[in-house]
Amino acid sequence: MKLHELRPPRGAKHKRKRVGRGNSSGHGTYAGRGRKGQNARSGARMPPYFEGGQLPLVRRLPHKRGFTNIFKIRYTPVNLDRLADFPAGAEVSPATLAEAGIIKSAEEPVVILARGDIDKPLVVKAHRFSQKAREKILAVGGTVEVLPLK
Repeated sequence: MKLHELRPPRGAKHKRKRVGRGNSSGHGTYAGRGRKGQNARSGARMPPYFEGGQLPLVRRLPHKRGFTNIFKIRYTPVNLDRLADFPAGAEVSPATLAEAGIIKSAEEPVVILARGDIDKPLVVKAHRFSQKAREKILAVGGTVEVLPLK
């Protein structure tokens, strides 16, 4: 076999449809466009969303701006005034906060915020702390431990 003898397999190539070349071609007279109407006219290709002049679906729907970041970490906030119920020297962690009913689940990440005051030393374990909350906890002799995110 030589290069000039190579041919694509039978049925792999289609002949080009030559429209408007007489009725005997099978595509004469209306050239496959039917009779009259918008699609029989030259240059009459409408965009896929065109609905004949009716307000298109894409414009009827309310606009949704922006996007939702699927990697965003949503922390459950806990303020210092909620920690007043714990005895001095107690360990405050997501598990103990969930037991006390301050947060819904021990599995969710917790951030400690600085609203309110703390008057006893506590061992506070959370996934994040605001700078002011960290300062207030350390000022009364407590300790701060940052837990890793799962």
